[in-house]
Amino acid sequence: MAWRPLLLLLPLLLVAVSGNTAPRFNITIAYVPEDLAVGAWAFQLTALDADNDQLYYGMNGQDAYYFSVNAMTGDVLLAASLDRETKEKLSVTITVTDRINTEVSRKLTIIVQDRNDNPPIFQNQPYITNLSETCPIGSAIYRVLATDADSGNAGRVRYEIVSVIPDAAKNHQLFYVLQNGTVGLNGSLSYNNQSTYYQLQIKATDGVGCQENCTYLSSVAYLSANVVDEPDLAPQFLNEPYVGSVPENCPLGTPVLTVSAIDRDKGLNYALNYSLLNASVPFAIDLATGTITVRSALDREQLPSEEVLLEVLAQEEKLDIYGQVAQASTTVTVQVTDVNDNTPQFYDCELPACNFAASPQSRFGGSLEEHSSAGVPVRDLHIVAHDPDKGSNGAFELQLQGPDAASFSVSPTRITGTGAVQVLVKHPSTVDYERVQVITVEIVANDTRNPGNCCSMATVTIQLLDINDHSPEFGQSTYRLQVPENSPAGTVISNITATDPDSAGFGRITYRLLPESILDIFAVNASSGEVLVRNGSLLDRETRPVYYVTLQAVDGGNMTGSTYLDITLQDANDNAPVVSGSYNIFINEEQEYISVQIQAFDNDEPGTNNSRLRFQLEPGAFSANFTIDPATGVLRSLGALDREALEPALQGKVVVTVRVHDLGVPQLSSLVNVTITVEDVNDNAPVFLNASYAFSVREGLAGAFVGSVEAEDADQTEVHHRISFQLVSSSGSSNFLLRSIRLGPGHYQGNLSLDPDVALDYDRLSPARFTLTVQAENTGTGDALNVVPSTVQVQVLDVNDEPPTLVPASPQDVSVPEDAQPGLLTTLQASDLDTNHSLHFQELGLACYKGAGSAGRVCQDWFYLEPNGSVFLNSSQLDYEACDRVTIALRVEDTHTEEGNPYSNNATLRILISDVNDNSPEFLRINDTFVVVPEVSPVDLPVAVVKARDADSGLHGAITFSISKVLFLQDNGPSHTLTSVFKVATAAEGDLYVGSIQVASNLDGSLKGRYQVTVEAKDSGTLSLNSSAVLDIFTVDQSYRVRLVFSTSVNEVQENSDRIKAALTVATRTTVYVAVIQSATDAQSRSSRAQEKSVMEAYFVYSNGTALGVNELSILVQSNSQALSELIQLGLTIIGPGTVVEPNKENELVGIIAGLAGGLVLLLLVMTLALLATSRSYRRKLKAMKALKVASTLTANVAQQGPAIPGTNKYNAEGANPVLNLMLDAPADLGFDEDSNSDAASLNSLDENIVENLAEGSPGPPELQLGWAGAPAQLGSCEEPLTAALQGHRTTLASEPARRPEDPNKANFTFSNPCLDTTDL
Repeated sequence: MAWRPLLLLLPLLLVAVSGNTAPRFNITIAYVPEDLAVGAWAFQLTALDADNDQLYYGMNGQDAYYFSVNAMTGDVLLAASLDRETKEKLSVTITVTDRINTEVSRKLTIIVQDRNDNPPIFQNQPYITNLSETCPIGSAIYRVLATDADSGNAGRVRYEIVSVIPDAAKNHQLFYVLQNGTVGLNGSLSYNNQSTYYQLQIKATDGVGCQENCTYLSSVAYLSANVVDEPDLAPQFLNEPYVGSVPENCPLGTPVLTVSAIDRDKGLNYALNYSLLNASVPFAIDLATGTITVRSALDREQLPSEEVLLEVLAQEEKLDIYGQVAQASTTVTVQVTDVNDNTPQFYDCELPACNFAASPQSRFGGSLEEHSSAGVPVRDLHIVAHDPDKGSNGAFELQLQGPDAASFSVSPTRITGTGAVQVLVKHPSTVDYERVQVITVEIVANDTRNPGNCCSMATVTIQLLDINDHSPEFGQSTYRLQVPENSPAGTVISNITATDPDSAGFGRITYRLLPESILDIFAVNASSGEVLVRNGSLLDRETRPVYYVTLQAVDGGNMTGSTYLDITLQDANDNAPVVSGSYNIFINEEQEYISVQIQAFDNDEPGTNNSRLRFQLEPGAFSANFTIDPATGVLRSLGALDREALEPALQGKVVVTVRVHDLGVPQLSSLVNVTITVEDVNDNAPVFLNASYAFSVREGLAGAFVGSVEAEDADQTEVHHRISFQLVSSSGSSNFLLRSIRLGPGHYQGNLSLDPDVALDYDRLSPARFTLTVQAENTGTGDALNVVPSTVQVQVLDVNDEPPTLVPASPQDVSVPEDAQPGLLTTLQASDLDTNHSLHFQELGLACYKGAGSAGRVCQDWFYLEPNGSVFLNSSQLDYEACDRVTIALRVEDTHTEEGNPYSNNATLRILISDVNDNSPEFLRINDTFVVVPEVSPVDLPVAVVKARDADSGLHGAITFSISKVLFLQDNGPSHTLTSVFKVATAAEGDLYVGSIQVASNLDGSLKGRYQVTVEAKDSGTLSLNSSAVLDIFTVDQSYRVRLVFSTSVNEVQENSDRIKAALTVATRTTVYVAVIQSATDAQSRSSRAQEKSVMEAYFVYSNGTALGVNELSILVQSNSQALSELIQLGLTIIGPGTVVEPNKENELVGIIAGLAGGLVLLLLVMTLALLATSRSYRRKLKAMKALKVASTLTANVAQQGPAIPGTNKYNAEGANPVLNLMLDAPADLGFDEDSNSDAASLNSLDENIVENLAEGSPGPPELQLGWAGAPAQLGSCEEPLTAALQGHRTTLASEPARRPEDPNKANFTFSNPCLDTTDL
């Protein structure tokens, strides 16, 4: 057994001799988002090891505490929270070792990627501003600022107003905020009518410009806006209307009331000053307080009214914002209340026409007929008692006193304020004219509420009247009177009186006229009897010459006497003469004699000068042409009248004014117009305004206007002055038309024009002139004398009326190569039939085309067209690839064209640009990663693709690919150039050329690194151009070959290969390259003890060129239960390392010799280790037996399945080999004897990972198991001891009965194997 340690050291010796290389990192920088959760996967440390050794990773440095590293996998987890705003870049030192070579380290920069984890922060809070209420709309009132510590879009901030307090709908529109934080005013403010304070909630949100997967953070701030009041409002009085009262006779300075006004500017209150606008009132007002007081003595009875109206003005101390005095006014009503301070007084007047301002009276007189009935008042007694006090203060009592007071009574006995007072008869018998003719009584007025000044007295003297017993009498029964008509009012016609023998009043006579209707015309003096004219305008003799009137006399007792008046009106000259009818006379002009009788009359008295008439002519325009007889009124003409001598506006009417007057005084007259219409006679011939006319007309204008002739006729009526024009037939006259047009009375125009069907051609006329005769004929008569001729010369003018034409009509195409130099390309030609032409070429438009489509405006400056038709190349920058065809739309203009179209037909000049090989092929960007697995890459296999374009056309753009250089860059080793490794095949896809890089010869699968291939693209131009591109093709060497063992036949695996590859692709996300599918007997595997039927060896390659090893593959397959179940159903049993192609014999021999040499050198060390190994083997056997005993007590389905680390053994703390990953019970007796000769082996050497199917009906998904599948294979006479033991100690299924202790098939836990096993290694 001493040789076993030597075998243990053999692999170490081989490694040392073969030159194991250190790993190297392929990571230079890492990115970690700042919001990554603690404990989450951040990134993975990856390194390349040419020997495919197990690598162990680490990390240190000042920032290493942020992370924790899984030493086996290189996975880096976040250990502490990150904050980019605090630290945006971390620096650590990463290490990797294969525990064979020296540890490799390098600096790694970790960039902390920003995330939107910081909300915007408002700066310089709080936000408070004061706004004038007159701030204009659109003003910027404040600017807020929010900053965001994040970068990019996450740090860009936008603002919005979320709410406004007060929360009124209109307030939301009152403000706005710009994206720079400026808050503006969107409406008007008012301190009084709107809010005086606004609070704006402004939200700042980041993430502006974010398009997808966006996170938005926001914060809010409050802007307090105080509205500052401005003095823009006038004061306002409070508690209007103002009404106060004050008693009369009150002391001076007595307060009446206080007015109060406020400044409506609530926030800015200026002091107010009060004043009275009506200064004449007996009141004053305090300037500051507004208190109204009594300024002078008050006497209610002396005031115009007991209500005094005061105009109070309130003014602010300071000017308002408009520079004016802000003020308001109000009316104050002060009622002066009454005080009983006046004694009743008596006045001689009648209500309501009493003037109490006059002095009162104490004596009154009246009359009364004797023996008047009781209650009859004394006549002619006008007494009014008056107390100016108001209400009850003005009430007083009346009573009579005196010797005769008992004969009378006073009415009324009580008066309030003012009342008429009457003295009434109380006892008629005592009122006797024969006893006394005069009676005196006293009226006493007593104000009982004013004892100190209570009474006043009035004395009334009553004249007693005698009774009437006689009637008045006139001296005649009839009086005949005369008066001139129209006498003025007040004219005395006569004085007639009557007599009455009664005394005193009864003998006093008054006069009146009857009937009452006569009173509108006449009147009588009631006392004297004079008869007068009341209204002289009604006295018209011509209407009524005589009036009959009754004159009545009435005495004091109302007894009457009458007489009759016969009043005759005397004539006055008050009527003007009246002309009968109207006078309109019609005569023909040149009529010699005219006679007209003017008839008139006068309504005044016939036979007097007032009615005698005389006639005369009034001065006028035509009065000299007539005469009139003054007595008879016969009007005669003095000669013939000529209608043409009259103004046309008169229309032949002659008006003569005749005055008719009487001979009265004053003389009166009337006027009458005599209208004499002079009828027109056609006595004037037409007259041309010009003796002859000369006109010109341009050729080719059918119906064109040539010219006008004019003529006039002096006759004034249309029928006699109407003129028509005619052409006298002559040579060429048929080409013309002549139309008459009336310009005015007697003024006509003849418009000469060409016939609409005739277009004169200057070239066909010889000479180009017409002589025409035009006649002007008066159509009012057929007299030949009224036909007047005139000569008209018409000259025909040549006109440029032919359009130009291109020669030829369609310009020929012009070709130009794209490398042409600026210069003349071609010259276009044009012609015009007109002799006085001037031709200019015009460019209407230029269009650029590439192929069948538009090329935009790329060619706008390449060509230009001169006015002379020369086409120039203007640029040396022609580019066929941008534009291969240019069209110029053009035309020719005759600038001297007078009529017709001055332009030729539009034409198009095509300029064809030919291609020149001036563009090199251009490779498209290579974004793919190319990978080649040499072992599965036969010749002609495409492994990479390049694409290129050439902007040139045709052969100039045809591309051919070739490989100019292949360089193999070996991992951690030198690079070397290879030949004939790859080839390229060229294919065209439209204008895109594709180069397929293919394997040209068998690739060496042992090489580790990448091929750097330089591909050249060459076009096919005369002077070909080329360009090159370099691409990397990563190799996957045999160390990544994985061996998959299936329990199915080779044919079944081949048939199911697509499903197997699909399941593996789903589990690994890699591309599966199958190297070989063969039977198990053909496979060169150390684990041939298993009962495999077929083997598939494959590579698992990522698109970035990395590949999976057996351990990574096992983990990924195990972690995908669906793919694992699919693979087990397809027969997968074992995943293990693939067969590495052995080196050639020569290399193998060199390795053996080197190994032996190393072994001899270390022989002494080996012998020493042999003793240690023997001791170690003994201890392992003891622990293995204990493990077996524990394993025998457990069923397979409760054992922990799978290794903790794929592809490795998992040892316990004592270093024993694990048995099914079970916890070992040290005291358990496994039945092994320490003196046994057997070298018991552990159950599992972990040489292979076996996929084992669960027993049918067992719960849970299939799992990756440790151990051998199926029955143990026999290796000669040697057998795996623990396998054999467990084979004997099979787990009892639930369907089987439990074995008895004495069962002969009892499990055997003891097994001896003298052979060497890998477990012992």
